[in-house]
Amino acid sequence: MPRNRFQDIMGHLRFDDRSTRSDQAKTDKFAAISSVRNFFTSLSLAHKLLSRKTTILGTVNKIRREIPQSARHTDRNEFTTQVFSTTAATLTAYAPKRKKTVYILSSMHSVIQTDNTTKRKPNTVTLYNTTKCGVDVMDQMVREYTFRTGTWRWPVAVFYNMIDMAALNAHVLYQACTGRQERWVDFLVELARELANSHMCAKKARKEQLLRTQPSTPSPGKRAMCQVKHQCKNNHATVRCVHCYRYTCGKCRREIRSEVK
Repeated sequence: MPRNRFQDIMGHLRFDDRSTRSDQAKTDKFAAISSVRNFFTSLSLAHKLLSRKTTILGTVNKIRREIPQSARHTDRNEFTTQVFSTTAATLTAYAPKRKKTVYILSSMHSVIQTDNTTKRKPNTVTLYNTTKCGVDVMDQMVREYTFRTGTWRWPVAVFYNMIDMAALNAHVLYQACTGRQERWVDFLVELARELANSHMCAKKARKEQLLRTQPSTPSPGKRAMCQVKHQCKNNHATVRCVHCYRYTCGKCRREIRSEVK
């Protein structure tokens, strides 16, 4: 990417907190674009999804302006919970350990309840940990055995990711429909072999059909190239084999006769 274009993009991207931008820039020159985690979870998104009768549950970045100032202090006691609510969503500030706060935004919980365990987790955190497990397992399985290869083209990278997820979905459906438990790597090997065999069989059938449709002898006054061996591609042929329907030069015909004898 050209330097001028990069500087222009840097001037328009703002994912950080303006109040702390100058302090962060002293130690991190990429402060304007480095804090992009949990970027998509926001109160405006919750309102839009709720208007479409869809709820949201996700973690919120601590630098969001939507988080109240009273919820930003980090010196919390361990396993404490603080709740902030609006007409459309509820924000839960939970401290799993001292000086660490997790923010959960939910539009499906109007009442926040904590369990009776030692950690006293709120129900929003418990539900989030339960539902996010599938995504974490999927990422782990796809990362361990993947179809990806090195590329600089992002459409190709997206295509590889789609293939990985399609193969994983096929593995899940295969186990659910057949009731058989099969290792992920064994399923991938068998899937690749079946796809390759079907492709090669179709390619072979098309090639045989093309050979069958070619004339038994070349056009009058012309000679065809030998189609049996790659080394004989410069040899001319005037007859075609009755078994493989390929034009055969004299050298290949003599070798075939010697093998038959």
